[in-house]
Amino acid sequence: MTSPVPADHPAILPAKTGILLANLGTPDGYDYRSMRRYLNEFLSDRRVIDYPAWKWQPILQTIILTRRPFTSGAAYRSIWNHEQGESPLMTITRDQTERLRVMLQAQYGDAVMVDFCMRYGTPSTRSKVGAMIDAGCRKILFFPLYPQYAGATTATANDAFFRALSRCAWQPAVRTVAAYFDNDGYIDALAQSVGRAYGGMAARPDHLIASYHGMPERYLRQGDPYHCQCQKTSRLLKERLGWPEGEIVTTFQSRFGPEEWLKPYTVEEVARLARGGKRNIAVVAPAFSADCIETLEEINGEIRESFLEAGGETFTYIPCLNGDDAHIRALAGIVSDNLAGWG
Repeated sequence: MTSPVPADHPAILPAKTGILLANLGTPDGYDYRSMRRYLNEFLSDRRVIDYPAWKWQPILQTIILTRRPFTSGAAYRSIWNHEQGESPLMTITRDQTERLRVMLQAQYGDAVMVDFCMRYGTPSTRSKVGAMIDAGCRKILFFPLYPQYAGATTATANDAFFRALSRCAWQPAVRTVAAYFDNDGYIDALAQSVGRAYGGMAARPDHLIASYHGMPERYLRQGDPYHCQCQKTSRLLKERLGWPEGEIVTTFQSRFGPEEWLKPYTVEEVARLARGGKRNIAVVAPAFSADCIETLEEINGEIRESFLEAGGETFTYIPCLNGDDAHIRALAGIVSDNLAGWG
């Protein structure tokens, strides 16, 4: 028989399990101050730019953050969800969370709490971890929405999660979701999205470009598995579609700084294909769980222009999986697998 709780004892809520999704982040607006604040947080992350602070911070604060907020702000303005006053990444991540919440609560009832956070900007990881603990979550499953692991994405999201936990008086039990680059449900969802896009085209593209976000080659040599996981995702997608070798070309985008990054660079590869006589290509972005500045502006802007200016004729961007039913089912399956044994 349990002893009664003293009248002055703090309230103890029924125990829940939190599922906290995490994505990269977004500025609050495309004005100069919002962009500078966001870029400062992002580019000051040692997982993203690992140069010594004494060398990097003067360059960042006096040169990059003086100019880049204007150019990045213009890019964000071109894709901004003006109706809701936020970036598409925020809109899509919220929608994914709501749809996943409905699916998981149908399975687990009120025993689970589903929410999302951003590594940079708002809502912060710290605020959402605190809200889950305040709501009675004694277990939290942290789910970075990056199919392929990279230190600059998955690892820094986990870093922020564990920093948030370090401030807790009563830490919950926690688990983190591993990269899901070869998950059957994820590959199925990718293949279905490509199949639907191809089914609506008048002519079949000469190639499908699988464009992944880039990172310095040096990180690969230091042991980051990202490059290998991207290659495997492309191979599994090809096999699921039943396509021959060579029809999917793996490339990398979003170069930054003077170092050599993973190759081939998407912007250069699409131009090379066009100059070689390929007039019709499609591009898919398997590393992004939601459409964002890198897909809506970079792929549909700089990369599209590179292909067309080199002689290409038809450029088709296949949207990210976003709130696609097969994608949400895949995410729900991954969550369920990771909750195994937690009751």
